[in-house]
Amino acid sequence: MTITYNEVKPWGRLFSEYVGMFGLTEDDLRKRILGCGDGPASFNAEATEKGYRVTSVDPIYVMTAAQIEQRVSETWQEILAQMRGNMDAYVWTKFKTVDEVGAARLSAMRQFVADLEQGKREGRYIDASLPSLPFEDGRFDLALCSNFLFMYSDHLSTTFHIDAVREMCRVAREVRIFPLLDLTNRESVHLAPVIAAMAQEGWQAERVPVDYEFFLGANKMLRVYRSDVN
Repeated sequence: MTITYNEVKPWGRLFSEYVGMFGLTEDDLRKRILGCGDGPASFNAEATEKGYRVTSVDPIYVMTAAQIEQRVSETWQEILAQMRGNMDAYVWTKFKTVDEVGAARLSAMRQFVADLEQGKREGRYIDASLPSLPFEDGRFDLALCSNFLFMYSDHLSTTFHIDAVREMCRVAREVRIFPLLDLTNRESVHLAPVIAAMAQEGWQAERVPVDYEFFLGANKMLRVYRSDVN
């Protein structure tokens, strides 16, 4: 996936949000974790500080920390303005106001920017994207994908979704994807075909409720795993 500077609108989420979106337990966090499409989230930075092992892939990692920080400055108010014009699409419990959302996103992105260059040197941030990952089979215990697959159903085909999930399953023993809704708040048309395709290949695939909901109705993840994974 090739991106240009002007196409990037960074929008990062916090470690605590990842825990909620994916129902992560302490046992989960101690596994070898891959984040697909992590963007400018602070999950990797915060996890590393806590002693966990996380590798993140995203095509925006081709950019420098300074470039991403500049794009944050150029675009974050625009994103918040769009949110103010669509307040009914969100659940205002975790965040009470749009300004709270903005503060959380800025905090996440600033932690990410501060960590990016060192993380690149350590191999924690890799310029790569689904559906082709530069890792050997079974490299990770758990692969996570947030706010990418299923959400952009109008832009990404069923074939892309199946290939992407299959690729995550190749490199990890378990895959979790959140949310399962597209941008119209409907369950993605690609979800059922993905579940069917992975079942044919011997994987268990199930919708699992999670204790996180910001985008209205987005309170389930897809968990894909082999039967020998608890």
